[in-house]
Amino acid sequence: MKIASADVVISSPGRNFVTLVLKTDDGLVGLGDATVNGRELAVASYLRDHVAPILIGRDAHAIEDTWQYLYRGAYWRRGPITMAAIAAVDVALWDLKAQAAGLPLYQILGGRSRNAIRAYGHAYGTDLDELTDSVRALLEQGFGAVRVQVSTPGIGGGYGVAEAGDGGYEPARGQRPVEEPFDPGRYVRSVPAMFDKLRNTFGPELDLLHDVHHRLTPIQAARLGKSLEGYAPYWLEDVSPAENQAALRLVRQHTTVPLATGETFNSVFDYLQLFADQSIDYVRSSVTHAGGITGLRRILDMAAVGQVKSAIHGPTDVSPVGLAAALHLDLALHNFGIQEFMQHVDLTFEVFDVGYSFANGYFQPGERPGLGVSLDARAAERFPYRAAYLPVGRLLDGTVHDW
Repeated sequence: MKIASADVVISSPGRNFVTLVLKTDDGLVGLGDATVNGRELAVASYLRDHVAPILIGRDAHAIEDTWQYLYRGAYWRRGPITMAAIAAVDVALWDLKAQAAGLPLYQILGGRSRNAIRAYGHAYGTDLDELTDSVRALLEQGFGAVRVQVSTPGIGGGYGVAEAGDGGYEPARGQRPVEEPFDPGRYVRSVPAMFDKLRNTFGPELDLLHDVHHRLTPIQAARLGKSLEGYAPYWLEDVSPAENQAALRLVRQHTTVPLATGETFNSVFDYLQLFADQSIDYVRSSVTHAGGITGLRRILDMAAVGQVKSAIHGPTDVSPVGLAAALHLDLALHNFGIQEFMQHVDLTFEVFDVGYSFANGYFQPGERPGLGVSLDARAAERFPYRAAYLPVGRLLDGTVHDW
């Protein structure tokens, strides 16, 4: 089975997606997600101009060899653009291999390790009453785990809270990055009040997650974690800029709250010290941004040695192709923890037809051969690319801040 063509589709049904379409000489079609939020055209060019031409004629079954060929052959290794391009090829090849076998992808990855895939939803509000209503709405959908974000009093807006679109919060918006204010002191003082309100309202059984989004210094993060221990968070995510791995060691020394990080990581090398130090509890990388199923499974196999679990990134800028790949991997992993679920808007499903399903807080990847996702190329043409950027944070003194 040889690769006969490699095409790149850029479409914006609700938000921008970059999809690699591989076709074989015997007529199979495999899909891979290559979306890099706010830098979609860069990875599209990488694929179209540098990767697609060298794929034609290669053995579509040779997944590991192709992964190493693309990773090592470029000389410039790692980085989000390179690893997203490799991920798109890798996932499309896994899709083709499972289709050729007539099996859903999770069977090719080793079969089921669980009956269903637990997911967490996203709740947000400009104040605690709005947040409480948002959590309640997710409970009615069957979620038992919820990420909670609220505007910092006196600041407004904030990560995970700003404008809601039709169907949910979409952080990428506007022809230029929106600048949002942030005050670490007010933020750290306000988060315990949020947890107190939610625990008093919903009790101890609901799993509550919170994303700091890299915005604190190590000692600020340590203080926040220590102040939340009595509320038993499921985790604190990205408490400090993750490239400073020593920071997480310091946070770990001061709190027993579980820590999650890695959505900005794209290689196993980003995690080596964190795993060695037992500094984190959950890996947040996505299939799309960490070298595909091959790359992310390599990370998660190493994580399992230290009893670190998966929590695969699932924002709206991971397309249904990327989400489907995550779900098949989730089902097969031994050290699965939880899956993020940020719901795509209805327009997205005019382009992508999916075989996965969600009900009562749990996913099933479906039994279609391969990923179980198809792309309608004609529908994709109706939604041309439109520039959209993530926000930029600024401290109250005007300094550009981690966000």
